[in-house]
Amino acid sequence: MKHEIRILALDDASYSKEDKKVFVVGVVYRGGSYIDGLLTFSVRKDGSDATEKLVKILGKTRHKGQLQYIMIKGITLAGFNFFDIKEIYERTGKPVIVVMRKRPNMKRFIRAFENINPVGIEAVENAGEIRKVNVKGKKLFVQKAGLNNKDVKKILEITCLHSNIPEPLRVSHLIASGISRGENKARA
Repeated sequence: MKHEIRILALDDASYSKEDKKVFVVGVVYRGGSYIDGLLTFSVRKDGSDATEKLVKILGKTRHKGQLQYIMIKGITLAGFNFFDIKEIYERTGKPVIVVMRKRPNMKRFIRAFENINPVGIEAVENAGEIRKVNVKGKKLFVQKAGLNNKDVKKILEITCLHSNIPEPLRVSHLIASGISRGENKARA
């Protein structure tokens, strides 16, 4: 696997209770080293349009031919909107990696979905098993669609440069936080 693989990493901006839409930032990254592009779109807070919006923007972007992987920080964004990683992979042919610092409490997570957005339960099931991966002495938790465990570990080794969060996700978080707050104040 080359070190300059092209990854689209996504994170949502901060939002308030009153907001109906939430801004999503995607950075097109070359390995863990360079930003090649920036994509943005909005999704409904607690809605079910994130998968469709992502598939649509991927179909339009000039980067689509170069992108090899999609990386997201958890399957939820904008409250309880969700990415269905299996559907994203099937519709775009781009493997998806979900990266989390901590293992979520799945019973609480599913119960919250049942109460707020029951449509998302299928996306939770489609995301599959949560696996622990050790990268450079630190642990991350991942889910995947369209690639094997060995490739996930290699991608994380390439992209985890300055912290245990992959650089593409770290930068998408910094940009999203800066846009919504005027300055990045979040830990990244």
